[in-house]
Amino acid sequence: MKTKQLNITHEGLLSNNDLNLASSLLKAGELVAFPTETVYGLGADATNGDAIRKIYHAKGRPSDNPLIAHVGKYEQLKEIVEFVPAYVKKLIHQFSPGPITYILKHNGVCSNEVTAGLDTIAVRIPNHPVALQLLQACQFPVAAPSANLSGKPSPTSAQHVSNDLTGKIPLIINGGKTGVGLESTVLDCTGDVPIVLRYGSITSEMIEKALNITLPSTKPKTDQSPKSPGLKYKHYAPSIPLLLVKGSLKDLENTIFSYKEAGQKVGLLLKDSTTDQLGLKSNYKLGETIDEIAGNLYQGLRSFEQTDYDVIIIESFKEEGLGIAVMDRLTRAASKII
Repeated sequence: MKTKQLNITHEGLLSNNDLNLASSLLKAGELVAFPTETVYGLGADATNGDAIRKIYHAKGRPSDNPLIAHVGKYEQLKEIVEFVPAYVKKLIHQFSPGPITYILKHNGVCSNEVTAGLDTIAVRIPNHPVALQLLQACQFPVAAPSANLSGKPSPTSAQHVSNDLTGKIPLIINGGKTGVGLESTVLDCTGDVPIVLRYGSITSEMIEKALNITLPSTKPKTDQSPKSPGLKYKHYAPSIPLLLVKGSLKDLENTIFSYKEAGQKVGLLLKDSTTDQLGLKSNYKLGETIDEIAGNLYQGLRSFEQTDYDVIIIESFKEEGLGIAVMDRLTRAASKII
């Protein structure tokens, strides 16, 4: 299969001709990779089971791993669920469009392949002009997991998508680098209060403040069918073993030099201040703030592709706010944790 790439105009949107091409492919049951504010998504008509099966095939994704349905506005969200609780309406008013996904009881409009046979569906309204332009042109929900091979770091640029899926999908929309860089926060909204299933840039504290509640700290059981993507299987892993060091700065230094003394070629992913303190050089500049680190994380992990490093060592980050989401991804990606 030949893979075509479209570029956005200087206004930050698709031209009318390119929009017609992308929406026509989706309507015909084909796959289109497109940018969102979090990561690039691999889209297919969420009401078309045959189209959704193409997503699983292209990604090599387990079929019991549900997908997120993307819609362009609240009215489209209401069309695919049984009921929208009052607290979800509050969250939508404050955070959507944005990097937050709501799990609700579905009404059967979307295919079983999207929901993995569950009675719930994950749905969100992305905050990206191209994604919204495409979704509103389609007038149907678009299921869109990350546009990468299953298990690899999520794509934050069209080049990442191309590296993984060229020859497997007909179209990639190049919208430049994504902003947030981590997948959306996922909330189970089937109960009286929401439960965070996957951490993202919309933090628990932000949700608690919006609803004036304290969120439960329940964690999903991994032996059950997951309601959310990113829970059951290993995710975000680079092609080279990743070692996550959760100790002190001295522990990090000792780990780096022990691997080097053992004859290993060591790649480093470190904060700017850590490189200064240790007198070392990070192979990819993660930045200093947690927002910079989140935005650069997947590019940093992917930067080691087709290199001859034996191991990548990354430091840990404070588990508060967005740092919880960063550490969640690193814990799932790591081959070993010290």
